[in-house]
Amino acid sequence: MAGMTDGIVAGYDGSPGSERALRWAAREAQARRVKLKVCLAWALEYLALLGDATVYDLAQRRGEEILSRGLAYARSVVGPGAVVPLLARGSPARVLCEHSATAEMVVVGSRGRGGLAGLLLGSVAWQLAAHGQGRVVVVRGQERRANRAPGPVVAGADGSPASQAAVAFAFEEAELRDVPLVAVCALADTPASLGGAHRVEEDFDRSMAQQEKEHPEVTVLRRVAQGSPRAALLDAAYEAQMVVVGARGRGGLKGMLLGSAAQALLHHAPCPVGVVHQP
Repeated sequence: MAGMTDGIVAGYDGSPGSERALRWAAREAQARRVKLKVCLAWALEYLALLGDATVYDLAQRRGEEILSRGLAYARSVVGPGAVVPLLARGSPARVLCEHSATAEMVVVGSRGRGGLAGLLLGSVAWQLAAHGQGRVVVVRGQERRANRAPGPVVAGADGSPASQAAVAFAFEEAELRDVPLVAVCALADTPASLGGAHRVEEDFDRSMAQQEKEHPEVTVLRRVAQGSPRAALLDAAYEAQMVVVGARGRGGLKGMLLGSAAQALLHHAPCPVGVVHQP
C-alpha cells in the first residue's frame, strides 16, 4: 500500500498462536518483498511500580529471549536484512493498533499467551480487529497439509465503499498465491426499500468488474447468496486459505466498530481472516 513505512508487522509473544501468525506473516513478507517487523509488546510499567529493578530487568531479558526466537525464524524465511525487531513497552493491543497506521498490514494469532482457556478469540486480536487501521489479519485455523491443494481466497463483497478496500486486498492475495478468488455477495442485509437487492447486485458487479480489469490473471468466481453474509462467508471459508471482509458492511449499525459478518468470521472461520478498515 502506498505510503506505508512499516512493511508487515507481526505480533509475537512465543505462544503457539503467535508462532502460526509469524509463519504466515513471514511468507507474506517474502511474497510481497517487504520488511517484516516482529513485535513483542509487554506492559512492563506495572513492574516498575514495584520499585524492584531486578524483577524489571528479569522481565525485560525474558522478553528479549522470546523475541529472539521469533526473529531467528523470520530471518530464515525473509532474510536477515528484511527483519526488524521491536520490543515495545505498552499493552500489545495499543502498540499494534498504533503501528497499524503505517503498516501494510498487521498480523496476529487468534489467541496469545494471555487468553483464557476456551476463548475462541483473544482480547488482543479482538481489539486490533476493532480499533486498528488499514489491513488486519487474524491467523485462525490449522495450517493446511502439504498434500492438499491450496484453496481459494474468499472476499465478502456487496459493492459498498466499505467492502471495496477488502475486495482489492483479496485480489492481491489471490494473485500472490495464484489461486482463484471467490467473491460472495449476500443479500439478506440489503436495504428493505423497493429494488434494494437489485441495486446491491449492480454495485457488486460494477466493483468486481473494475478489479477484474486491474487483475486479469485472477480467476474470479462470483456467488450471490440470498442468506446472511455470516452464513454465506463461513460456508465459503470452509475450503479457503483466507477470507477477507470489510470491518463493516451495508447492514452494520452506525457506530459499530465491527459488523456481524466480521465478528462471526473472527470467532469461527477455519482459516486466516483479513479485516480491512476503510481508509
